Amino acid sequence: MCGITGWFDCKERRPPNQTLARAMNDAIRHRGPDGEGYHFEPGLALGHRRLAIIDLQTGDQPMFTEGQRVAIVFNGEIYNYRELRAILGDLGHVFGTRSDTEVILRAWMQWGRRCVEHLHGMFAFALWDRRDQMLFLARDRLGEKPLYYAPLPDGSLIFGSELKALAVHPAMPRKVDPCAIEEFFTFGYINDPRTIYQGVKKLEAAHTLTWNRGSSAILESYWTPRPTRPFEGGPDEAADELRERLGSAVTAMMARSVPETVECFTIGFEETQFDERVYAAAVAERYGLRQSVETVQSDDMESVAKLPAIFDEPFGDSSALPTYRLARLARRSVKVALSGDGGDELFAGYLRYLFHSREESVRAMVPSAIRKRLFGSLASVYPQLDWAPRIFRARQTFRELSCDTAEGYLHNVCIMDEEARCRLLSPAVRAAMTGYRPADIIAHHMRHAPSDDAVAVAQYVDLKTWLVGDILTKVDRTSMACGLEVRVPMLDPSFVEWTLGLPTSVKLRGGEGKFVLKQALEPVLPKDLLYRRKQGFSIPLAHWFRGGFGVDFERALVRRRDQLAEYFNIAEVQSMLARHQKGSRDFSRPLWLLWMFAGFIERNESAA
Repeated sequence: MCGITGWFDCKERRPPNQTLARAMNDAIRHRGPDGEGYHFEPGLALGHRRLAIIDLQTGDQPMFTEGQRVAIVFNGEIYNYRELRAILGDLGHVFGTRSDTEVILRAWMQWGRRCVEHLHGMFAFALWDRRDQMLFLARDRLGEKPLYYAPLPDGSLIFGSELKALAVHPAMPRKVDPCAIEEFFTFGYINDPRTIYQGVKKLEAAHTLTWNRGSSAILESYWTPRPTRPFEGGPDEAADELRERLGSAVTAMMARSVPETVECFTIGFEETQFDERVYAAAVAERYGLRQSVETVQSDDMESVAKLPAIFDEPFGDSSALPTYRLARLARRSVKVALSGDGGDELFAGYLRYLFHSREESVRAMVPSAIRKRLFGSLASVYPQLDWAPRIFRARQTFRELSCDTAEGYLHNVCIMDEEARCRLLSPAVRAAMTGYRPADIIAHHMRHAPSDDAVAVAQYVDLKTWLVGDILTKVDRTSMACGLEVRVPMLDPSFVEWTLGLPTSVKLRGGEGKFVLKQALEPVLPKDLLYRRKQGFSIPLAHWFRGGFGVDFERALVRRRDQLAEYFNIAEVQSMLARHQKGSRDFSRPLWLLWMFAGFIERNESAA
């Protein structure tokens, strides 16, 4: 687990600015506090930060093949590197280290650009082949590891693991993308490949970017989430195989770095409805785990203030706060941790899958013209019940039923609907979007889904958007800010492909999400833990914004009023805050987005 940076002259072989390249690498020192490495030659600079996990003696980077024909800087871990090492050894390749980094180099020598098809793990890497004058950038299948890049006006390219590395370069484009603002206030994050800046992109998950000096770039996808084969057994058989597969994946990842006693880490809250410490303690006691616990409180403004710098661009998931605290807690004891992320997306754990499935059934029965008139009218007269659980908010359901499939699912996942965004965003921002529609992102992925089952389609959309844009981004940035590596067993590609072959009937049954996963874990966990009401890793945001959070947000609003007025209707912002603090509406999530955006603006202007 590391960080990478680089500069590439796409046209000529001008000498690199070594001082600037080192400064870019220093900007992500937190990703690799154990060491650094560089390679400079005409037209190229490669930088690397190292967090040493395996092959502590011979895993330094950049790493080269014989004669320095091929060089690589690599962030992540290849889980099947031992198997690939054996295969490549049988093909005649001789290894000088025990590192997974060298396995990528040898895979390139054997298979070229198709090497990524053989790699299982989490990775982002830059590979330079001097013979062919070729720069090759690659990102893992699910997007666990990040990679940003930006072509510059002088015909060169910069890239790095985080935006802060690129931002060191004075030529990086810094114009804010109005479509990214719309996207942020829709989803709470900015979808790949877009970033907050025009002209700066994220390399999408399961994509490679090849740049031959003197020619144009080639952007390619090498994998898409599809089932290997439909599962043909029943629920019991599925649960048995799931238990075996998941157990193998977890054991394989733990075996690399787990000490004698397994440690676990828990974040709690003083507000009982958000606190899960008692359940975590029960599991820790059952299995003899060494548990460390911390409580997050509403006065932790120091951690809140760090979030904009951790993410570099606006990021609106408020669970980033406890996730950062959790990573900081874990790093005091370990360098590597396991996460259960991916379970909801793979096993239909979100309640929205149930709603979407039911709404799709209605859409199939009622013609579009009738639906739009009937349910649109009902939505316009039904009261707005923000305080009520989702199942009782009929106005939202009516609104979703009046829409087509993609727009309906967008309503299921969005933080602010189109009307609210129109009231919030300034006329200048709205005019600059020139017809951009966030629903088009949903529609694009729905068209490419490998199934026509409503739940499976929604899961596919979430794998391509929510998982990579929110969940994995949150975990990577907060953990790396603490120098902690987090592995995600459920996102092993072969495991993902197997789960996608499971029928929806074993994932979502009787309104119960993750049914087969819970059934598989019945032999190892108490039923009262498995089948209790789902509780996300969230903070008491609504309550806190009526206290200390609201006070601090008001200060940020006053401090950055002129800058924020360029993007927002300040009167609407003030109205939202006032109504929230009075308790008449719950605007906590949009207010958090605004707070994080204000932090981005403050940081962006100071760096300009």
